[in-house]
Amino acid sequence: MTDTLKKTNHKFTTNGHIQDKLVKDSIAHTKNISSKAQARQNPTHNTSIINSVSNSTVTANTNNSDFTQVQDLPTGTPQGQQTTMPNNNEMSKTSAQSSNTQAAKQAAFNQRDDINNPHTPDTDGAEETHFGYKTVNKAEKQARVADVFTSVAKKYDIMNDLMSFGIHRLWKRFAISLSGVRAGQHVLDIAGGTGDLAKVFSREVGRNGHVVLSDINAAMLEVGRERLINAGCNNVDFVLANAETLAPFEDESFDLLTISFGLRNVTDKDAALRSMYRVLKPGGRLLILEFSKPIFEPLSKAYDLYSFTALPLMGKLVANDAESYQYLAESIRMHPDQQTLKQMMEQAGFENCDYHNLTAGIVAVHRGFKA
Repeated sequence: MTDTLKKTNHKFTTNGHIQDKLVKDSIAHTKNISSKAQARQNPTHNTSIINSVSNSTVTANTNNSDFTQVQDLPTGTPQGQQTTMPNNNEMSKTSAQSSNTQAAKQAAFNQRDDINNPHTPDTDGAEETHFGYKTVNKAEKQARVADVFTSVAKKYDIMNDLMSFGIHRLWKRFAISLSGVRAGQHVLDIAGGTGDLAKVFSREVGRNGHVVLSDINAAMLEVGRERLINAGCNNVDFVLANAETLAPFEDESFDLLTISFGLRNVTDKDAALRSMYRVLKPGGRLLILEFSKPIFEPLSKAYDLYSFTALPLMGKLVANDAESYQYLAESIRMHPDQQTLKQMMEQAGFENCDYHNLTAGIVAVHRGFKA
C-alpha cells in the first residue's frame, strides 16, 4: 500500500512539474508575441505594460490564441449586442432614474433606428388603403399593424407552429435553399420578427459575414434579439426600420435581402420594393416568402373555411387575441397574387423574377435579382 501511495504521489508531482512547465512556456510565448507587437506599434513604449502579461492566466492566453498580432484583434462592440440608446432626451432621463437592470433592458437596439411613418395627413391627405377588409386612411395603417404585432409578439412562434401544423419551417427551409447565401456576405432580413431566417443566415455567413435583423415593431424585434443572442449569434445586428424606406441603410449595402410573411402588412408595397432594390448590391437577390393564392379551387375553399374559423379561435385560446388573427386571415386575402407580385418586382427594377408555389400556392417564394 505504501509503495502504491509513493508511486501515485510521484505521478502527481511529475504531472505538476509538466503543468508548471506548460504554464511558463505559454507565458513566455505570449510575452514574446506581445513584445514584438508592442514594439511594432510603439517602439519607445514603456515595457512595464509588456511585462504585465506574465501575470495573465492560461485561460486568457487560450482565449486570445487565435490572434497573434495587434491588427488581428477584433475591435468594437460585438454585432447584435449594442447597448446604445436612441437619441431621446425623455428616454435618457427615465434611464438615469431607473436601475441598471431596467436601463439594460431598455437599451436594446441600434442608434440608427428609424420607424417614422412616411404616411401622414400632410403627405397623403385622406388617401385610403386596406387594413384587412377594413378601409382606413394610409396614415393610420402603420399604427394599427403595430398594435396587432405588439399583441401577438410573445405567442408568435407557438401560433405559427399551430396554424401551419409546423409546415412553416419547411417553407422557410425552401426559401433559404434559394438564397444562395455564402460565407462573408451581408444579409438583411426585413420584417424578420423572431429571427427564424436570420438565425440560419448567421451560421451560413460565418464570422466574416454580417446579418441584420430588422423589423418595424419593437416588441417583435426584442423577442428576436433575445432569441438570437441566447443562441450565440454574435454576427447579427438588430435595427428598427420601416420597410418602405429602409432609411438606416446605405445604397448597395447587402448581398441578399429577405422578407418572410411581412410584405402583406406594408402600407405601400411598391415603395418597399424600390427601397429593397436601392439597398441591394448589383448581382444581389431578393427573396419574398409570403402567403399567396391557392391554385387548386377545392383547396382554396377549404383554406378559407379554416382561415376564418380556426385561426381566430386559436388566437383567442392561445394568445387571448382573436381580432389579430382575424386580421391575419383578411390580410392574406388582400395580398397580391403570384403574378401580380412578380410584375410589381419587375416594375421596381428587379430582373429574372420568378416564383415557386408551396403547398399548392398557399405560400409562394418570389425571387428577383438586381443587375
